[in-house]
Amino acid sequence: MIRVVLPAHLRNLARAEGEVQLDVAGEVTQRAVLDALEARYPVLRGTIRDHDTLKRRPFVRFFACEEDLSHEPPDAPLPAAIASGAEPFLIIGAIAGGI
Repeated sequence: MIRVVLPAHLRNLARAEGEVQLDVAGEVTQRAVLDALEARYPVLRGTIRDHDTLKRRPFVRFFACEEDLSHEPPDAPLPAAIASGAEPFLIIGAIAGGI
């Protein structure tokens, strides 16, 4: 069971409370987790990844085990702690701005 933490606005959109738990068949990668998330919550399609290219949206970041994995290849295996469910996969909405 993979644990996924979504930002509040995506939790509201998906009508999910707290962490989302997903079954991911095969190797646990960013692509596999996001595919499972979008299959369970179709309303999230296009919010985290572009509809056509499936590339991560610019202001979305992925974290696992205190590491930013946003620029890692989508088919690279996620850390074992994520695959085992010991640690959550975090999807964070970045905030832009300045002074």
